[in-house]
Amino acid sequence: MLKCRTVWKKLAPLARASSTVCRQNVRRTGLTSSRIPACVPVAHMSTGPAGGGRENQLYILLVGAACVGGAIYTYRTVKGDSQRYQDRIEEISSRSYKRATAEPATPIQSEPSVILEPEPEAAPSLEPEAAPSLEPEAAPSLESEAAPSPEEPSPPAPDAEVAVPETTELPPAAEQTTTADEPVVEASPEESAEPAAVPVVEEEPSPPSEPSPFELTELPPAPVVESEPAAAESPAAEPTEPQPEVVAQSGGPAPDSLKVPSHTPYLLIGGGTASFAAARSIRARDPGAKVLIVTDESDPPYMRPPLSKELWFSDDPSVTETLRFKQWNGKERSIYFQPPSFYINAEELNGAENGGVAVLTGKKVVHMDVRGNKIKLDDDTEISYDKCLIATGGVPRNLQVIERAGEEVMKKTTLFRKIEDFKSLDKVSRNVKSITIIGGGFLGSELACALGRRSTEYDLEVVQMFPEKGNMGKVLPEYLSNWTTEKVKSEGVKVISEALVKSVVCKDDKLEIKLKDGRLVKTDHIVAAVGLEPNVDLAKSAGLEVDSDFGGFRVNAELQARSNIWVAGDAACFYDIRLGRRRVEHHDHAVVSGRLAGENMTGANKPYWHQSMFWSDLGPDVGYEAIGIVDSSLPTVGVFAKATAKDTPKAATEKSGTGIRSESETEDTATSPVASLTLAPTVEQHQDEYGKGVIFYLRDKVVVGIILWNVFNRMPIARKIIKDGEEHADLNEVAKLFNIHDD
Repeated sequence: MLKCRTVWKKLAPLARASSTVCRQNVRRTGLTSSRIPACVPVAHMSTGPAGGGRENQLYILLVGAACVGGAIYTYRTVKGDSQRYQDRIEEISSRSYKRATAEPATPIQSEPSVILEPEPEAAPSLEPEAAPSLEPEAAPSLESEAAPSPEEPSPPAPDAEVAVPETTELPPAAEQTTTADEPVVEASPEESAEPAAVPVVEEEPSPPSEPSPFELTELPPAPVVESEPAAAESPAAEPTEPQPEVVAQSGGPAPDSLKVPSHTPYLLIGGGTASFAAARSIRARDPGAKVLIVTDESDPPYMRPPLSKELWFSDDPSVTETLRFKQWNGKERSIYFQPPSFYINAEELNGAENGGVAVLTGKKVVHMDVRGNKIKLDDDTEISYDKCLIATGGVPRNLQVIERAGEEVMKKTTLFRKIEDFKSLDKVSRNVKSITIIGGGFLGSELACALGRRSTEYDLEVVQMFPEKGNMGKVLPEYLSNWTTEKVKSEGVKVISEALVKSVVCKDDKLEIKLKDGRLVKTDHIVAAVGLEPNVDLAKSAGLEVDSDFGGFRVNAELQARSNIWVAGDAACFYDIRLGRRRVEHHDHAVVSGRLAGENMTGANKPYWHQSMFWSDLGPDVGYEAIGIVDSSLPTVGVFAKATAKDTPKAATEKSGTGIRSESETEDTATSPVASLTLAPTVEQHQDEYGKGVIFYLRDKVVVGIILWNVFNRMPIARKIIKDGEEHADLNEVAKLFNIHDD
């Protein structure tokens, strides 16, 4: 009816105007015709009908056609409106009948949580005009933050009163418009008193000072939702009967619909030690900084050294779940740098007033646009940045003979690097009879000693094989490498030196490792610890340079690859102002380089001058710390002394109070060593026992690397010696600076 009236109001003036014009034209034509003389020359007479012209007839015809068309349109419109009116009346009558037969909803005390309950009875859906109004209104109300927002009912009911309901129950009208699988949030009694024809979405303001503790999960389409003021200390509402409950969180949607910020000032690619150190450094210099860490792992940043050290010596049977361990000093801690409460949700990062650090887990960066300052994730999400750090670390290397051996061999091979690898190897060590470790470096020797301790308890055979003559033969001088090999054997490990793997096959559920010299080793499982390959997958898309000699992203002394891109950790091939271009794969280097990169990202412009250290423990009794270039191919000078009970990693950590020794490092200055003697350096004659001592690595008669063997908390002195870069005549005198002869 409303449409008919509107059409009539538009057509009525036109009809009246047309009628008036017609009457005037007829009158004017009649007067003109009466004044024409009776005798008119034929040549000047009109050819049309007497009493009017063709133009007037066409005008009248058009007006008549318009009137007829308007009448037809009016008739059809009125008929359609009448039909829709009858359908509406029938629908309302049907609702009244169903409301009378439906069971009343049980009222629920209003609480902060949103209770969603499915209704068993399906009902006809709303008309097309009413249904779409739910979605645009429900979405913003569900994703609202804790900040206050005005009440936005949709659509607004006439004479509606704004009030905070004390109890909530399902309106009968809304109940009938919901299908059996659609959750419904019960409305207040005030709303149920009004015959609402469409779902209503109401949002109450939340206190800005108290973040809502709810956790949002994915909602089915077209729910009726009403949110109450959030209170952190209020428990969730308990339904009167078993019903599925969805708890909402004011921070954002569920993990499967997690909102990723489209822009971040500081983007850190990689979730390891270097990224965490950079984030902490950025926040220290810029307290309001917003930092986003993107990692393809499912865990927040954690330290890797305990995965091959202390965790294996834990007495807790649930250590694989808790990931907590006792350090050599007896103190317990977690491998995670910070608890989850330290980080903020990624979707809240841009709105954080004081900034913060957010971690986006399970996301891999597959493309980097350096010119556009943005990256693309594996789900095609794009994130732009102002400054970016690449700390992608590395991936464990594998032997080609194992990769070519087939899927069966690969299933029985572990490449040790992450938390999942530790959990998997721990489970394997409890269920098999034999494990073979290929590799004699830091990781291989540490895992060999750790698994050797379990050999007696679990009747496990542990075999370690490597191509060198002794353990850590690429780092330690030969005499010390041989002594270390005997130490590893004493831990219950069968050591096979000078072993080159020729082939690996799987027969009868056993792995057969054939060596090039003909020896054959049968085992149940293989651990390949043969080095690390820097992860430079982004180099191609980003157009960044990869060093051909050392691998990794090539950066300058400030760890810069571009004006707003830095690289730190295992993936950085940096220029050491003292020792030249290098690439280091150790925990302390990740800490130092990450911290420096974070400072430079905030404008420090500092070069990499700090010499990072690394350490390795062969159980709680033998350990060493090293700094600089430690390569067994270099000339070495070792000075040793008799060890005491306090010269062990366990005693050292008990004294310092730390387990991760790089974290106890300070920038203390050491006095310059006195080197006034003119004698040439000579290698000291060694005895069979190397309790504690200092090994100097020389290049052009200058010390470029130092190993402190069972000598702890003396790293600032070693760093000072390398930094000075002086030539020393008698390294025995330099060794006295480390107090190795003190009891």
